[in-house]
Amino acid sequence: MANQSAPFDDLDRKIVAALVANARASFTEIGATVGLSASAVKRRVDRMRENDVITGFTTTVRPAALGWRTEAYVEVYCDSAAPPRRLAEVVRSYPEITAAMTVTGGADALLHVMATDVEHFEEVLERIRTEPFIRKTISYMVLSHLIAGSAEAGASPAAAPSGVLDAMNDR
Repeated sequence: MANQSAPFDDLDRKIVAALVANARASFTEIGATVGLSASAVKRRVDRMRENDVITGFTTTVRPAALGWRTEAYVEVYCDSAAPPRRLAEVVRSYPEITAAMTVTGGADALLHVMATDVEHFEEVLERIRTEPFIRKTISYMVLSHLIAGSAEAGASPAAAPSGVLDAMNDR
């Protein structure tokens, strides 16, 4: 990707909003909504993808429909010698870890973990704890989602509040 600076105008914002609402919408459908031809929408989408404005498209799935009924956040505390890229390598090897990020504060990283049940979560947590550079973990089991339209709750991007542009990740 070129990652060049390019103009981003109101039509681009409308196109992105249309894609957030329905990433499967055709260029013709989007064009009818924003007042452009399908080819003009395609050119703009291609430009925004080339410039890393649009980084991809995604499908949001309700986790329980796939059997993932247990959810937790895990704070990870590492030995001082553990660089973030090493932690990234490790978390990619766990399909149960749906998001991972380094954070400020006492913990070094925060993991979002999905599991089939508490026993499965405990097994995943024990595997994480065996990584040689992990000093300790603190887990927080999710009881309920207070924002039902959030991606973590398995909501579709269309159910998210208007203006939320970070619902698009990979297509």
